[in-house]
Amino acid sequence: MPRSRYRFIGDDAPYFMTMTINHWLPVFTRPATVEVLYDAWRWLTLHEGLRLHGYVILENHLHLVAAAQDIGSVARRFKSFTARQIIDHLTAAKALRLLELLALFKRRHKTQSEHQLWEEGSHPQRIEADVVMRQKLDYIHYNPVKRGYVDLPEHWRWSSARNYAGQPGLIDVDMNW
Repeated sequence: MPRSRYRFIGDDAPYFMTMTINHWLPVFTRPATVEVLYDAWRWLTLHEGLRLHGYVILENHLHLVAAAQDIGSVARRFKSFTARQIIDHLTAAKALRLLELLALFKRRHKTQSEHQLWEEGSHPQRIEADVVMRQKLDYIHYNPVKRGYVDLPEHWRWSSARNYAGQPGLIDVDMNW
């Protein structure tokens, strides 16, 4: 029996996903850790056919809307690769307290590594209508506004809101959905 009621059911529609750092630890307060996410998305776009439609990265989680052939596998590879890269970065940066917490909060059944960066799952929600796509993108883009970090969505650096506002973003997004 699956651990979650959320599942990927087909590759013919985009999915809204949430990926959370283990115990909501603030890993994405460092620009270098955010850049790992961008690098992974760029690679997956070029080599795995990822279509990134929207995203926001906050200090301890991210939301995205994306599509790909075998999107579930692409999401797992994204999390696996970024976990390894971010743990390596934190080790090189001597972020000992953060690494200690990522080791402490690691799930018992995670025996392949010393640390657990991501919470399990990505809570995929299939998007089958334009109105739902718009709703999810608005939710993503207004997340930093609701938290009081910025006044306008396009002011948040780590979001596709800039792309949708006609401004250059930090990564290309596929606005044709």
